[in-house]
Amino acid sequence: MTIREQTEKIERETLSPFACLSEKTKGREEKAPLCDMRTEFQRDRDKIIHSKSFRRLKHKTQVFITPEGDHYRTRLTHTLEVSQIARTIARSLRLNEDLVEAMAMGHDLGHTPFGHAGESALNELCSDGFMHSQQSLRTVDILEKLNLTWEVRDGILNHPGGGNPDTLEGEVLQLADRIAYINHDIDDACRGGIINEKDIPKIITDVLGETHGERINTLICDVVRNSYGKREIVMSAEVEEAMTRLRNYMFDFVYVGSKAKEEEKKVFGIIKGIFEYYTQNPGAMPLYLQEIAWKEGVEKAVSDYIAGMSDRFAIYTYNNIYVPKSWEKL
Repeated sequence: MTIREQTEKIERETLSPFACLSEKTKGREEKAPLCDMRTEFQRDRDKIIHSKSFRRLKHKTQVFITPEGDHYRTRLTHTLEVSQIARTIARSLRLNEDLVEAMAMGHDLGHTPFGHAGESALNELCSDGFMHSQQSLRTVDILEKLNLTWEVRDGILNHPGGGNPDTLEGEVLQLADRIAYINHDIDDACRGGIINEKDIPKIITDVLGETHGERINTLICDVVRNSYGKREIVMSAEVEEAMTRLRNYMFDFVYVGSKAKEEEKKVFGIIKGIFEYYTQNPGAMPLYLQEIAWKEGVEKAVSDYIAGMSDRFAIYTYNNIYVPKSWEKL
């Protein structure tokens, strides 16, 4: 028996009958030899972590654009927190922890610079629209050519609310993503002086708790308690309602109405300027994007380019195109 086969045997003997076993994967677009040590989902996790698009997440906005300070979340730290929450839930429900971890690591690879403000800008500029979940799948399939398993790709595509993942692990990722971003965004907003933790309505804190740790613990435990032994991932009505109230509170006082979000007004101008320049000058893009422009159209290649940019590279690119450089006599 190889180490992989031993792991697959452990999965068969210990995981829930509702779990997705790695040996039962629907496979990859292109067949590849099996690894002697790692299961197929473990290989997918490793492929994602070693990809260029994963590394770029460290300089992409989560909520606050290019924040000053080392303690604010980025898209990378968000991804790690989602993975931790998803793995905790999956382990407790005896689901496939490797699968949910791979999904979590890849779910935001296609996210734009400047967070959802960048996504909204590209969605408005692209004739076919733009969604980061679709771009994340395109990133692993086309741009990085990772050749992932069907189940991981399904989880990545369907991770936003409204998605319909095929596996319970995919459903775990959906909830873990929401649990992570609502709670860590509260932490960042308090650090930035946008809100005070004590201002969160008592109707919410009475159910979820008053601290970051209490809220996350309440939400995770509620999911596990209400989903154990079931063919669905659910929360209790009381806790789900409280989480919805908390999300609405964040939209009212942080995501939409806060002073920190005023900088987002500048995002559309930056994205629009870059978009217009490269649609008119596709030959200025890297060679692999010029090939995409030739095969799929210039707009698709330009949206690929912009979506892959970090915040600081997008700003650098915009300045390099539009801001005059100082003249220095040689």
